[in-house]
Amino acid sequence: MHSAFHIGRIFGIDIRIDRSWLLIFFLVVWSLAMVFGGYHPEWSTGLRWSTVVIAAILFFASVVGHELAHSLVARAQGINIHGIKLFLFGGVSNIGRDPDSPRGEFVMAIVGPITSFVLGGLFIWLAALSAGPLREIVADPTAAIARLHALSMLLMWLGSINVLLGFFNLIPGFPLDGGRVLRAILWAATDNLLRATRWASWAGQGVAWLMIVTGIAMVFGMRIPFFGRGLVSGLWLAFIGWFLNGASVQSYRQVVMQDALQAVPVARMMRSRPPTVPAKVSVASLVHDHVMGTGHRAFPVLDDGRLAGLVTLEDVRAVSRDTWDSTMVREIMTPFGDLVVATPEEEAAEAMKKLMGRDVAQLPVLSDGKLAGLLHRGDIVKWFQLHLELEVG
Repeated sequence: MHSAFHIGRIFGIDIRIDRSWLLIFFLVVWSLAMVFGGYHPEWSTGLRWSTVVIAAILFFASVVGHELAHSLVARAQGINIHGIKLFLFGGVSNIGRDPDSPRGEFVMAIVGPITSFVLGGLFIWLAALSAGPLREIVADPTAAIARLHALSMLLMWLGSINVLLGFFNLIPGFPLDGGRVLRAILWAATDNLLRATRWASWAGQGVAWLMIVTGIAMVFGMRIPFFGRGLVSGLWLAFIGWFLNGASVQSYRQVVMQDALQAVPVARMMRSRPPTVPAKVSVASLVHDHVMGTGHRAFPVLDDGRLAGLVTLEDVRAVSRDTWDSTMVREIMTPFGDLVVATPEEEAAEAMKKLMGRDVAQLPVLSDGKLAGLLHRGDIVKWFQLHLELEVG
C-alpha cells in the first residue's frame, strides 16, 4: 500500500500527497474556521466553511508553488526531479542530487522563499484592492479585519501566511532553505561541501533545539512573543523542532555517505546471482515457492533468460489473496522499462542517489544487458556503517 497519492503533474513534475498531509489539512481548516468565525460571527455556516476550505486549498497550492520554484531551478541546472510531495510539515521537492556549485545551491535555495514573498505580496495587494487602503488595516487591525468580506479575508490571510512561510524557510537551519543558503555561503568560503554541510547541520540542530525548548516553555505557560503560549501551540512548535533536528542530522549523514561511496563500485556491494522468478508463474507460486523459501522481499523477473521486470512484496500485497492462483507475476511486476538500473562499474554513490531519488529499496544491476546482481539500499547502509567503524577503529 502506497503512502502517497498522485494528484497530477505540473511542468512534467509529479505532485503527490502523503497520508500525513490529511491531518495538517484538517487542522488548518479547523483553525481557520475558528479564526474566521471569531471575526465574522454573522457569516452563515456554509459561507464560513466554504471560505476556509478554499483558503486551505490555495495555501497548499502556494506551498506547491514554493517547491515548484526549487524544482524548476534544479532542473535548469541539469538535476533530475522525482516529484513534489505534500506531507505533515508542508512540502518537499524530491531532488535527485545536490547542485554542483555553491552558486547553484544558493539560487536553488533562495528561489523558494522569494516565491512565497511574491505570492504573499500579490495576495495582500489583491486584498487591498477589494478591501480598501492597507493603512486602515494597519491602524486598527481588529476592526478592519472584522469589516472584511469573505474574499478580502481569504486574500489577506493567504498573503500573510505566504509571507510568514517565506520568513520561516529563511531560518538558517539546515535543511530549511535558509540553512541551504548558509551551506552555500560556507561552501563558497571553504570550498568543501562536507565541511559546509557539517556546520550548516550544526546550525540546524541548534535552531531545532531552540524550537523544542521554546515549545516546552509554552506548554508550561510561558508567553513567547509572536508564538504566544498554550499546550497545542507549544507541542506543535516542539514537534516541528524535533522533526527539523532529525532532518538536519539525516541530511548530513547522507552527504557523509555520498562522500564515502565515491569511487566505490557497485560490484563490491551488490548481491551476485540473486534469486529470480519466471514471468509466467502465479503470485501463489511466487509467495509459497520463493518468498517463503528464501525470505527475500524482491525478485528480478526473467522472461526467456532476460530481465523483464522486478516484483516485490509490496506488489503482492496489492493483489487480493483470492486471485493469487489466477494472477501471473508479469501482471503485477514493475516492467523493465520503468525500472532504474545500475551497472557493476558504476559508483555506489550514484546508485544510492538513484535509490533515494526513486524511493526504492533495490536496483537491478545489469552487465552487457544481462542481470548481474541486485543492489539493496540496506546493504549500502551496512557497508557504510562498517566503513565508519573501521575508520574510527
